[in-house]
Amino acid sequence: MTPVQHLVAACAVMVGLTFVVGLRMFRVRVGEMMARRIDPQSVALSAQRERRLEDSRASDNFNHLFELPVLFYLLCAVAIGAGYIPAWLPVLAWLFVLTRIVHSIIQCSYNRVMHRFAVFLAGFFLLVAMWAMYALAFIATGAAPG
Repeated sequence: MTPVQHLVAACAVMVGLTFVVGLRMFRVRVGEMMARRIDPQSVALSAQRERRLEDSRASDNFNHLFELPVLFYLLCAVAIGAGYIPAWLPVLAWLFVLTRIVHSIIQCSYNRVMHRFAVFLAGFFLLVAMWAMYALAFIATGAAPG
């Protein structure tokens, strides 16, 4: 695979993870509402959901997949658009995706906060390093589109 293909594939896996967690959220939420006979209108607002629904793990994780990963998607798009993809970027992109998968598995299952936090920090600092390294490398090489 080319570096561009690797970045697109890493992004596609992240999107796939988001869809999987979204489906899990749907299953858990609808299952709980049916089992406890909760009227959908009674949980129309997030504050109402917090009071009425007991299991928010998948929902919380789904929201997290629209936070830090947005900066990952942006970096991949910038790199592809600029036509400048250092050899290390696809490797670190896949590593970041792995941290998000592990984070989602932890949060959607046993949800041990310190385990999840350690994985979050690893992904967070990895993404910070990716952005810093990319910006410095891009500026240093004078890379320009096309």
